[in-house]
Amino acid sequence: MEQRGHPSWLKTLQWLVLCFVFLFRRGCLGQIRYSISEETEDGAVVGNVAKDLGVDVRTMKERQFRIVSGSSESPFRVNENNGVLHVNGKIDREQVCERSSVCLINLKTVLENPLEIHYVEVEIIDINDHAPTFLESEKRLEITESAQRGARFQLQPAHDPDGGINSVQLYKLSDNDHFRLEVKDRGKDSKIPILVLQKPLDRESSPAYKLILTAIDGGKPPKSGTVNIIVDVLDVNDNAPLFTEDVYTVTLEENAPIGTTVIQVNASDVDEGLNGEVIYSFGNGVNSKLLELFDLNPVSGEITVKGHIDFEENDIYEVDIQASDKATSPLTTDKTVTIKIVDINDNTPEIEVTSFSRAIQEDSRPGTTVALISVTDLDSGVNGKVFCSIKGDLPFKIMPSLKHNMYALVTSSLLDREAVSQYDVPLTATDSGNPPLSSKKTITVMVSDVNDNSPEFSLNPYTFYVAENNVPGEPMFSITASDRDANENAIIRYQICRQCEEESKYTSFLNINAENGEVYALKSFDYETVKTFQFHVLASDDGKPPRESNVTVQVYVLDQNDNTPVILYPVSSNGSYEGTEELARNVNAGHFVTKVRAYDRDVGYNGWLLYSMHQMTDHTLFGLERYTGQIRTLRAFTETDESEHKLVILVKDNGNISLSATATLTIKLVEPKEAFAASDVQGPASTGEDNDVTFYLIITLGSVSALFIISIIVLIVMQCSKSPDYGSKYLQDTNYDGTLCHSIQYRSGDKRYMLVGPRMSIGSTIAPGSNANTLMLPDRRRPSGEPKAPNADWRYSASLRAGMQSSVHMEESSVMQGAQGVLVQNWPTVSSAADGEGGEVSPPVGAGVDSNSWHFRYGPQGPQHLKPGEMPPEAFIIPGSPAIISIRQGQDGDDKGDFITFGKKEEAKKKKKKKKEKKDKREKGKDDDD
Repeated sequence: MEQRGHPSWLKTLQWLVLCFVFLFRRGCLGQIRYSISEETEDGAVVGNVAKDLGVDVRTMKERQFRIVSGSSESPFRVNENNGVLHVNGKIDREQVCERSSVCLINLKTVLENPLEIHYVEVEIIDINDHAPTFLESEKRLEITESAQRGARFQLQPAHDPDGGINSVQLYKLSDNDHFRLEVKDRGKDSKIPILVLQKPLDRESSPAYKLILTAIDGGKPPKSGTVNIIVDVLDVNDNAPLFTEDVYTVTLEENAPIGTTVIQVNASDVDEGLNGEVIYSFGNGVNSKLLELFDLNPVSGEITVKGHIDFEENDIYEVDIQASDKATSPLTTDKTVTIKIVDINDNTPEIEVTSFSRAIQEDSRPGTTVALISVTDLDSGVNGKVFCSIKGDLPFKIMPSLKHNMYALVTSSLLDREAVSQYDVPLTATDSGNPPLSSKKTITVMVSDVNDNSPEFSLNPYTFYVAENNVPGEPMFSITASDRDANENAIIRYQICRQCEEESKYTSFLNINAENGEVYALKSFDYETVKTFQFHVLASDDGKPPRESNVTVQVYVLDQNDNTPVILYPVSSNGSYEGTEELARNVNAGHFVTKVRAYDRDVGYNGWLLYSMHQMTDHTLFGLERYTGQIRTLRAFTETDESEHKLVILVKDNGNISLSATATLTIKLVEPKEAFAASDVQGPASTGEDNDVTFYLIITLGSVSALFIISIIVLIVMQCSKSPDYGSKYLQDTNYDGTLCHSIQYRSGDKRYMLVGPRMSIGSTIAPGSNANTLMLPDRRRPSGEPKAPNADWRYSASLRAGMQSSVHMEESSVMQGAQGVLVQNWPTVSSAADGEGGEVSPPVGAGVDSNSWHFRYGPQGPQHLKPGEMPPEAFIIPGSPAIISIRQGQDGDDKGDFITFGKKEEAKKKKKKKKEKKDKREKGKDDDD
């Protein structure tokens, strides 16, 4: 089988080689090429493509023999039946192959099944179908008569669309004596005609020349085109214009109206036509400023005013005028016109501050230079002489300088910035013209600050009221100071003076904001510890050197209800407020059982204690006095009553938010014999339980007694050391023995007091009409009838005040309205009534405190206003002594006497004495106030 298949493969290979050789042979023979002339008619036969390619005509249609072209239509078509190539439309070589020497059209033919591609070239042969043409039918040239021989003038070439020999080959110029023609060959069938002047022109003999230029191509027969050339001979301008005058000079006043004629110039030219017509203009050297001032008529040569003429700007102008003809190449002539400006007084003086100190210190001495002033006037002569002056009542004056029109502005008196910080100085400058002109200028002179004022406080001293228990770190009040200076000299910084006197005790916990003066405390105040204090605040400015001032700040601490009542009895051994009392069953109604004792460290209403039954087993057995805390029986006991009763007593103060404490008291009912025995047995036991309370009470009473005895001794020594020089109105009785063993003398402010004991023998020392046990002393130290403030230097100790709070009944009259709307609370302080007031002290009705409780009734002038820390005389109490203080005043304002009386029954005696005094007054016709 391999031998049988081998000849078949060899035969196929031979066939392929033969086909390749055939195709290669056809390609080596060259492409098919045809040639036809342009403008051939449509459908003309070009050649038989099928025959030339060796294609079977019978299979051409089946194999779709065709010409493949691009997007445009092919200029040829092929017949599928016979393979003949025909012209498809008229062919213009100049459109297909513009300016190409050889015009070839390549065609691509295609046969399918199998695919064959053949290329056919068709050459389009040019024919002379176009004549040369020029762009213009007539061409005009202008040549001056002064043109030199050999001058060349290039002409526009002719255009011939044909190519090769059919294009323009020759130019011819018509016959003439002045011009000849040259042709410049640029290649690619491009030839440029050039007109050459070979003889000078004379415009006067022949103003124009007419020439004909002919272009001829190389066709057979040749074709040609012509253009008419007209040469205009231009005249030569050989004469320049001439001015009629050699020099032009004129004068002109400044400020001349616009449009004023200054001068008119005139020039002429002997040439003809445009060469003889003259126009005028400013010379090239004239600056723009002059062109703004003057205007020139180009035809008439008249110079007029165009802008503002100012002598001060320029007193003379030199204007260059140019006269020229209208020739193409004009000739010109220059002339200078001199214009002199005449001055008039039209400028006001000008004030210029050459050196100015805008700010001058207020401590400058008189004669200090503030500014250097230069006064100028642009006018000349007398019109430019200027005088400067200043008007108004100002601390400044004008001083002339050695230099002309120079002045100095100096101070004439002392300055004070705090009075006037700014001066507007009006300056006036007047010239010597006729009429004179003047100008004014105001310069502002600032007075700079000097640190010559110390800070000033709005108040001195400051008084502030601060409630106790204030929040630490929060502002309490602020101190305000001002400084009349300015800028840094007025920046005030505050500080607390911690070295002033002995204030470190209080200033150590105070601080102040250095910028706004807000004062705040580093801890809370306690009224029970400190009631008032003062300190100093320093205010200093930032001047150099700084100035400072200080102010005293008085601070009063206002009491707040921050202390609960402390119960002294009953108190058990473990510290609780509990106690037991035994009471016989046979006691009657109103029997005193016991007394609840309590005190409050607060003062005023905050320390006024009220007692009430909070809880009890039988409401009909016991009663509690509201103000004293005394417990009494309301009825007699019966056999049915329980033997033990529990009482819960509520003790509360009268603060806005009252604080309270409770005590529990157990009362046991016993038979009379048992009660007597129990009192003997339980006495030591109860004494043991109350050892602590008794110990503190003993210490308190001992301290008070010691202070009282020392005060008596000091007062006796002081009284004995002075000579008893009393007037005849007082102490005239010879029976007065002068015994002072039971008396106390003391003074408070302008008042003198004497305390007389119960056993003192007063004898005949009693003034007529006074109480029997009252000693009258005159006030020899008061020089006038003006009242003076009471002395508030003496205070009760805390222990003494605690002891008296339980028994003192403070009524509403003890609270007064103080200055600045502040509630002033009275606390125990030794003082006396001011002059012009009368008062009387008596125990309060229904207080239940016997003569230990008292109150003050005001006289005719109403309540007195006191500062915090001071007390009216009615607040003076000596605990434990039945004292009643009475102050009387006569009609004439003189005190008849200050006295203190003793005795538990003094209330009844005083009523009787009042009746007796009224009777004596009616008899004597006097009107004494109680």
